[in-house]
Amino acid sequence: MEIFLDALLDALIDGVKMLPFLYLAYLLIEWLERHHGENIENALAGGGRWGFLPGALLGCVPQCGFSAVASNFYASRVITPGTLLAVFIATSDEAIPLLAAEPSQWTTLVLLIVCKIIFAIVGGVLLDFPLRNEGHADEVDCHEEHEETSSIFLAALRHTLEIFVFILLFSFLIGLIFESVGEDAITGILGGMGIFQPMLTALVGLVPNCAASVLLAQLYMEGAITFGSLFAGLTAGAGVGLAVLWRVNPSWKQNLFMTGLLWAVGAAAGMVLQLIL
Repeated sequence: MEIFLDALLDALIDGVKMLPFLYLAYLLIEWLERHHGENIENALAGGGRWGFLPGALLGCVPQCGFSAVASNFYASRVITPGTLLAVFIATSDEAIPLLAAEPSQWTTLVLLIVCKIIFAIVGGVLLDFPLRNEGHADEVDCHEEHEETSSIFLAALRHTLEIFVFILLFSFLIGLIFESVGEDAITGILGGMGIFQPMLTALVGLVPNCAASVLLAQLYMEGAITFGSLFAGLTAGAGVGLAVLWRVNPSWKQNLFMTGLLWAVGAAAGMVLQLIL
C-alpha cells in the first residue's frame, strides 16, 4: 500500500506542476488550428514535387489531425508519397506540448524538432526520387472539423485535462513499476538493449493513438529511455495518420509499405542518434 500511495502522490505532484505550461501550450495549438489551420493545409497541398519541404516544416506544428489531413491528401493523390512520409516523420503528436510543459526539457524539444525536420526532408527526397511519377493532384476537400463553437479557452482546458489524465495514468504506472521492481533494474533492462532499444520504441510509436507519444515522453523524462529511442518512437508515430491512411487509401500494399517504412526510418534514425549523441 505504501508503494501504491507513493507512486500516486509522485504522479499527482509531477502532473500538477505541468498543468500551467500544458494549458498554455494547448491554448497556442487551439489558436493555430482555428486561425491558420486552413492555410497550413493549403500550403501542404500546394507543395507539388517539393511538398516534402512544407510537409517537414508544417508536420512539426502540433496541430490536431494534421497527419490525418495528409493521409486524405495522399489517398486523393494531392500529395506525393515523399510528402506523406515527411509529414508522418515530422509529427510528434502530444510529445511536443508535454516537453514544452517541462522547462527542463526545452533543450530536448528544440533538438527533437530540428532532427525531425532534417530526417523528414531527407526521407521525403529519398522516397520521391524513385517514385517521382506518382502523385497527381485531384480536387479534394478534406478539412478537419474543429470545435469552433466553444471558447478557445474552454477547448484548450478540455484538451489539457484529457492529456493530464494520460500523464497521471502513465506517471503512476511507471512510478509503481519503478517502486516495485526497482529503478536500477528497469533502466538496466532497457539499457541492456543498447543500440536496439530504438527498434522497440519505434514499434510502440506505430500505435495510432496519442497515448503512445505520451508514454514515450514520460519514459524519456523518467530517464528510462534515451533520446535516440524517444526520437525513434516519435518518428514512427504519426498520431491518427496511419489509422486514417488504412481507412481512406484503397491500396493495402501502399499502406503496408508506408507503415513498414515508417518503422524502419524511426528505428534506423533512433539507432544513429543513439550512436552519435
